[in-house]
Amino acid sequence: MGLIYALGAFLSWGLVVPVHFRLLDGVPAWGILAHRIVWSALFIALLLLAMRLMRRGPVVSLQRRHAFLLLSALLIAGNWSLYLWAVQNGRMLDASLGYFINPLVNVALGALVLRETLRPLQLAAVALAAIGVVAAVAAAGSLPWIALTLAVSFAVYGLIRKLVPIDPILGLGAETFALLPLALAYLAVAPTPPGQGTAQWLLLMLTGITTALPLMWFAAAASRLKLSTIGLLQYIAPSCLLLLSVLVYGESLPPSRVLVFGLIWAGLALYALDAARPRPRPVAARAPGDRPA
Repeated sequence: MGLIYALGAFLSWGLVVPVHFRLLDGVPAWGILAHRIVWSALFIALLLLAMRLMRRGPVVSLQRRHAFLLLSALLIAGNWSLYLWAVQNGRMLDASLGYFINPLVNVALGALVLRETLRPLQLAAVALAAIGVVAAVAAAGSLPWIALTLAVSFAVYGLIRKLVPIDPILGLGAETFALLPLALAYLAVAPTPPGQGTAQWLLLMLTGITTALPLMWFAAAASRLKLSTIGLLQYIAPSCLLLLSVLVYGESLPPSRVLVFGLIWAGLALYALDAARPRPRPVAARAPGDRPA
């Protein structure tokens, strides 16, 4: 189930979300962010009501560990806003580099914070992906602050969602409701963009679903999988984004990016091969005096 949730999240971020936001080019980045929060809050509230999860008590309790959800809310909001700003200001290369680096930060956090160990094939997979990222950085000429900020912010967000033991829907609800007053305040004072008809309003309302569902799936995957596994699977999203930009939107694909994706997908193949190999079962210890039959 953890793998299914992860695939759902990363395929959504790599295919569905980019197409959705491409249709909202006329809306300012802060406006899209505010609408994402407002409609996500409504969607989650209806979902909580339908599943009767409200009977468990308040979404955010007074336990110290749940206070970290306020930090995760700020991290994801900052990540969203910086990504939207980069897209609308011609810094898409910086943003894409950030999401290439992000899985490696996940693997590093898994090893340093959670003491996750990697088997030899997994180490080789991470090394191949790291070489691919270095090649992408070399092709760009520098490593800008936008890429670092996007990579680290989402990696720390994933770490918090793994460490805080709370239902994925309740956790996302806590994050969204914490940001809701800021979003409503922005929409109350921001001017309405011209030409905002019924179709655009419908697209803005749908941001609640395309925002909330992948985040819930990601939180569910983070609670079930190793952070290093999530880090490698995360390359699915930028890979899908590349295919979408080239095959659908007609963007050019330089040879350096072909090399980058070849190395990254080779690393994913190694990681999948290692995960599929049968593991020997541990031999149960015999009591003193026992003899084999």
